Amino acid sequence: MAPDARYLVPPLDAPDANHRDTLFLIADDRRTLASRVRQLLSSTTWAENPHSRTRRLITNVRLLAVNGTEARLTANFAVSRFQHEQPDVYVGQYRHVLVRGPSSLLFCERRSVLDLETLRPHGKLSFIL
Repeated sequence: MAPDARYLVPPLDAPDANHRDTLFLIADDRRTLASRVRQLLSSTTWAENPHSRTRRLITNVRLLAVNGTEARLTANFAVSRFQHEQPDVYVGQYRHVLVRGPSSLLFCERRSVLDLETLRPHGKLSFIL
């Protein structure tokens, strides 16, 4: 991940909104992402104890544009989450911005655009996208 990386989940009714002007479901920077990961890996996260089981299917990866050291691409996803005998499925599209790093490509932005019409019964949107 790039030092200025962002992880965004826009509101269901405004997938192209700017995260500075609109209330997003998730709008994290690298520091917040690191904090979420530490919290999820600890045993004190009650909502993830026991940890949920997940499966991610990523398809139709498309390179949209390359501009200097930046590349924009999209991919479709389906994330299945299983916890307490309850399955939840999140379907949508990733919109990525990658930048060329010293030795590899780095994520600069991941926008997870959900195809859901409402968050119910998926109201427990989590960091699994």
